[in-house]
Amino acid sequence: MRLPARLCPKPRILFVGINPSLTSARVGHHFAGPGNPFYRLLHAAGFVSEPLTFADDVRLPEFGLALTNIAERATREASELTAADYARGRKRLARTIAGIEPGVVAFVGSTAYRQFFGPAASAGPGRKPERIGGATVFVVPNPSGRNAAYPGFGDKLVWYRRLRRWAKPGRSSTNAPRSCRPTAWGAPTWPPTPPNVRRSPAKPGRSSTNAPRSCRPERRTP
Repeated sequence: MRLPARLCPKPRILFVGINPSLTSARVGHHFAGPGNPFYRLLHAAGFVSEPLTFADDVRLPEFGLALTNIAERATREASELTAADYARGRKRLARTIAGIEPGVVAFVGSTAYRQFFGPAASAGPGRKPERIGGATVFVVPNPSGRNAAYPGFGDKLVWYRRLRRWAKPGRSSTNAPRSCRPTAWGAPTWPPTPPNVRRSPAKPGRSSTNAPRSCRPERRTP
């Protein structure tokens, strides 16, 4: 079963995960794995004003947030995805970004980021030099407790808070509202031409300074 993205026009941030877990596909909500702290991280970092659970993912547009995945197919492990899954996902994600025009595209984990930009993309979380159309790019750690590079809640929270500071209104290049109505789009109806993807020099002080040059592969909690 296809897990619908949670989209709205001009969100402050579009979060992009890898793909749905089997649990998420079964219950119909993103990041629904047992113990997955994604929504606790959003609240602790100040993205949302009240505690949310995976059942509240449909409310994310109320807070100016949107959520999707680079690959649609649900799997037990992200390693089960094929090159074809990612190829289809890159095209679909580019159309999504062109259609909703987020201020920031935040990849949830380096795997999703590198699958979009290629293996030469820089390692680690933080502000990235690429832009997708008018959107800046940021990477936050995969929230799974099985993420060996950032195992603790506090280890991940540092980067979610940095993203919130980076994505303050007025810093992005689009006029993204602080909140927006959900969009019930089905098949893509956005412009067929993907947005321009370009690299720009990282600004001093805004790039990730403590990001590791390499890290262990990410693993997701089902």
